[in-house]
Amino acid sequence: MKGTYLLVIYLQQECDINIGALGLLEFQEGYYIYVGSALGNKGSTTLLNRVKRHVDPSSNKKMHWHIDYLLDCECSYIFKIFLIPSTDRLECVLSSELKDSCDKYINNFGSSDCSCDSHLYYFSQLRDFLKNYNDHN
Repeated sequence: MKGTYLLVIYLQQECDINIGALGLLEFQEGYYIYVGSALGNKGSTTLLNRVKRHVDPSSNKKMHWHIDYLLDCECSYIFKIFLIPSTDRLECVLSSELKDSCDKYINNFGSSDCSCDSHLYYFSQLRDFLKNYNDHN
């Protein structure tokens, strides 16, 4: 299955996290929504396998994407996952929508292969995001 996904991550406290090539970044306590895609036909490039990789607690996992570093932090956990099966690349469209409604975004996070400012968005509260989501479904 191909598609796009949203990882809703809760950070339990303010943390400074080394995010690979982005360096040491300060993250506030609260909710972060990461937008990713997996448009491959087999192996780790499928939607389900990509998301499984993100939720895998294995300490042997190679740090490949920016999100790997955030998820490796002991004060972060995945709160909710949204899977959007599609053969279309929706990652940037969803990022644009989230950018318009978030409290702030983490510049260049997860967006090195596109023209988006970010694929990670901070929300101090999820209430507005979840209300908008429920209104559209």
